Amino acid sequence: MKLICESLEKEDYTQELPEVNFTHPLIQQKVRELKSGLPHSSLAYIKKAYEFVRDEVSHSWDIQSKIITKTASEALKEKEGICYSKCNLLAALLRAEGIPAGFCYQRLILGDTIDTGYCIHALNAVYIKSEDRWIRLDARGNKEGVQTDFSLKKEKLAFPANSIRGEIDYPVIYTKPHKKTMDVLSQYEDCLDMYLHYLPTEL
Repeated sequence: MKLICESLEKEDYTQELPEVNFTHPLIQQKVRELKSGLPHSSLAYIKKAYEFVRDEVSHSWDIQSKIITKTASEALKEKEGICYSKCNLLAALLRAEGIPAGFCYQRLILGDTIDTGYCIHALNAVYIKSEDRWIRLDARGNKEGVQTDFSLKKEKLAFPANSIRGEIDYPVIYTKPHKKTMDVLSQYEDCLDMYLHYLPTEL
């Protein structure tokens, strides 16, 4: 799929936002930890930051947590979040180093069958300078039946969108988290209830 940038200015993908608060001390500390011992390579840092968010920050549904995190610093502090907040965290860790990072979305079936309804799933896109192109990364977190990875050759996302089932792979790389995804994180207090009943179903 051909990805489409919302903005042609790479700087728009490096800005700090309320949700992508990369100057927060916790984010800055984590950046220093991730960089420690790495070769001076943005690619090595991107991979390490991605794997940290994927593996060390739990998906709230997987651990059946009621806690809702929204900002990058909240997700880092609590070490958990749904895909929306995990995307904010990965974007913050990358933007803190001046690496352009954006937001991408899919419309997916919430459960295993169409009657469970649809939800919007979030993932990141990052600009790989050495390749002069964008790639998508899904830091949702691996589990049985879900295996994501960092790859320059072929996308390894959590969920392939199936158009026959009404699923959509949106091609746009947004500069900011979509308002609908951030609003839902602000409006509810029980993550499990929110996840089951109130996630946006379309952009």
